Amino acid sequence: MEDKITLTIGKQKNIALIAHDGKKPLLIQWCEDNKEILKNHFLCGTGTTARMISDKTGLPVRGYNSGPLGGDQQIGAKVVEGRIDLIVFFSDPLTAQPHDPDVKALMRIAQVYDIPIAVNKASADFMIKSEFMDTPYDHDVINFQKNIADRANTL
Repeated sequence: MEDKITLTIGKQKNIALIAHDGKKPLLIQWCEDNKEILKNHFLCGTGTTARMISDKTGLPVRGYNSGPLGGDQQIGAKVVEGRIDLIVFFSDPLTAQPHDPDVKALMRIAQVYDIPIAVNKASADFMIKSEFMDTPYDHDVINFQKNIADRANTL
């Protein structure tokens, strides 16, 4: 069994949109500025952010719980299920967040599953303008079945 397996992110991306309170206006404006690209993809996000983006831009955004009520964890679970292809998370590094452990867990799971994550406008701009936004993209992730089997054999 191989240590890695290749997964394909399809042409139509599943994009999670998340923003801390102080960054919501910036994310909404970013979505408006990139509406022509975003309208071709499936969008989801945490509670208030998803609703505000939909209300202000007209883009359909499926909402999960707000971040402090488990929304970040819901998005993380979707990454694990292979149902999120990239994350745009405008975080506020200068304001303490009560759900900071959830944010760190989401970032960690995105790294584990090799999912692109933009944490500010510049990285989001680079990501959305990438040639990979309009094409399928193959990426290698850990073969978790092999990893579990290997660990079970060492016990």
